Amino acid sequence: MRNIETHKFDADTEALASIITKARMEERKDRAIAASERLLELAVHVYQKGLGAVETADLIRREAERYLNESQELH
Repeated sequence: MRNIETHKFDADTEALASIITKARMEERKDRAIAASERLLELAVHVYQKGLGAVETADLIRREAERYLNESQELH
């Protein structure tokens, strides 16, 4: 049989909650920056290629599907 040591840690709940909240806010900020950069890339692509409304709408639809698929992979 193994000797298993158990340790109890008394963490300050408020400090831990603050750290988690900060990490969540940083993650949201990073996701917002990434989405903003991707939208800018799409806008430049549409402009450079001279895409019409139908092509632009299809591009946006495909991008939305990409985001949806990515979110489903994370769950």
